[in-house]
Amino acid sequence: MAHQKIFNKSTKYIWQKWSVAVKVMPVMVLVAFLKFLSHHFGFEIMELNALFTSLVAGTIFLIGFLITGVLSDYKESEKIPSELAASLKSMYDDAYTIYKSRNSTPAQNFLEFQKSFTRSLMDWFYKKERTKAMLEKLRMMNDFFVEMDKENVPAPYIAKMKNDQGNIRKIILRIKTVRDTSFISSAYAIVEAMGFLVAVGLIVMKIEPFYASLFFTLLVTFLIAYMVFLIKDLDNPFDYGDKGESGTEISLKPLRDHEASLKDSV
Repeated sequence: MAHQKIFNKSTKYIWQKWSVAVKVMPVMVLVAFLKFLSHHFGFEIMELNALFTSLVAGTIFLIGFLITGVLSDYKESEKIPSELAASLKSMYDDAYTIYKSRNSTPAQNFLEFQKSFTRSLMDWFYKKERTKAMLEKLRMMNDFFVEMDKENVPAPYIAKMKNDQGNIRKIILRIKTVRDTSFISSAYAIVEAMGFLVAVGLIVMKIEPFYASLFFTLLVTFLIAYMVFLIKDLDNPFDYGDKGESGTEISLKPLRDHEASLKDSV
């Protein structure tokens, strides 16, 4: 059993590491096929020149510009799951303290509600729950706060939980914004166009010997295609598949750890 877990973990790590490269493979197969056709039918009509190398350099420059902008947003997004888990834990701890010190029924009910809310939140990350429904469930917390206030629970406790509630709402809306917006669509368009032109140029370019030409064609195409795919993946770090993080998504481990801890709690 332990060996199976190690194998699964290693397999998952390898997939996360090379997932983008796997996505690029169909492009590489197509380019190699077209290069062979171009060579076989005599369509290699271009010679290597300074203008073409300038086109490649310009493409690399635009890729650098894109990845710089995307990475800054990605680094900010990395903090979000930890901040969200911290607010959820803080709210749960406050409700647990009220329940234990006062034997409060509303506080106990709120503890159970938080368990279901956390499960719904994880479903929301995987797009199994709508944002509108999550915000409505977040609003339902107010009913528990009102009931606890009727039991004369100290105001600082309720104020602190309301603050955590507001922070959770802000984070959910922030994630939705990151999901729904892309980084400068026109910049993507020009990079994709230039990458396409570079690939076409390499396909019809005559470099001797042929296999050296094929090697450099595939190498340059792979680098450009890989970076374009990578940037697009980094642009939406909350795009989770059925199996979780595929390599470029933000890790949800803090939230999964919190969800697991709730299963063993009161």
